[in-house]
Amino acid sequence: MLADLIISRVRVKILQLFFLSPGKIFHVREIVRRVGEEINAVRRELAHLEKAGMMAKERRANRLFYSLRKDYSLYFDLLNLIAKTSGLGGDILKNKVKLGKIKYAMISGRFARGNPRNGNDVDLLIVGKVVLPELSQIVRQEEIRRESELNYTVMTEEEFNFRKKRRDPFVLEILRSSRIMILGDEEELVR
Repeated sequence: MLADLIISRVRVKILQLFFLSPGKIFHVREIVRRVGEEINAVRRELAHLEKAGMMAKERRANRLFYSLRKDYSLYFDLLNLIAKTSGLGGDILKNKVKLGKIKYAMISGRFARGNPRNGNDVDLLIVGKVVLPELSQIVRQEEIRRESELNYTVMTEEEFNFRKKRRDPFVLEILRSSRIMILGDEEELVR
């Protein structure tokens, strides 16, 4: 099944568009405009993704709209993969040298799924010695892309371990929630 998904550049762009905007539906021409590819190539890939069971199409008036099907067997696996390698996750990976010495970087599962934030939920946690101006620039770009504020927390490794040992409610809530690890070992993070 995975070989059906990632052989084409156009398909990758379409998957990134949909998975970085979970829950949204797009008209064919809007997809073409956002991915910057020819309409026939986009239609061909949409047909392939629909045949594979990943996309649903819906006719409204004389327009054709597409959306992701959450019941697709690899939906959450692809969501994790794309959240880690594109958008905010991809920007952190591309700029990890500029960002300093990062031990852990994680995105909350709720943020990746596009679910609304509950109170003080953290969208991004970074543990290590971080160059804050570089990180804030990446965060600002993601806020513009998503058109919403991003709630992020940065801690040194010592502070994180201290708060984890003290069973700090803030840190425990982060560890209890679903997450997508961008950098670092998840087992070591929660241990």
